[in-house]
Amino acid sequence: MLRGGGGRAFAGGNSAVGVSYQPPPGHLAARRASTMTILRRTLQALAAIYAGCGLALMVAPRWILTDWFRQPQYADYTYVRVAGAMSFGLALLAVMVSRRDDAWWWAWAFAVVTGLCGTITALHALFDVPAGAGVFLWWLFAAISWGLTAGLVLGLTRASQEHPLS
Repeated sequence: MLRGGGGRAFAGGNSAVGVSYQPPPGHLAARRASTMTILRRTLQALAAIYAGCGLALMVAPRWILTDWFRQPQYADYTYVRVAGAMSFGLALLAVMVSRRDDAWWWAWAFAVVTGLCGTITALHALFDVPAGAGVFLWWLFAAISWGLTAGLVLGLTRASQEHPLS
């Protein structure tokens, strides 16, 4: 019999101090939840932004584009309404992915889309704005898209360290 901490005896490798090097029950589930938090919240923010903008563009595209953001009037706003519907659909998919821990890697599609949208709108603001049109909309769109992309990439990086694909 050997003597351990506090003068108490222990045998067979059991510590009298009661130290365990194993994670407590539920620790892995808590850690999994914490690594997915950034990704989940970014996907939910993306869903809220895209759903709100999509609904607004479907309902009142002319008012939003010409009155709020000083864009030139278009002859037909059907393609803007279609883009709003697609934005709303993308938002629904983002909510579905945010609720599944085993499908975290699907969020790469959202990271690619938001990164491309940010790049396209920034290039438009720099080089292709019609005379007299406002640029605030395009810079706002680019900044929000790049912010969402950064959040998604950070969340995906953390999720991939905890849950590798292989």
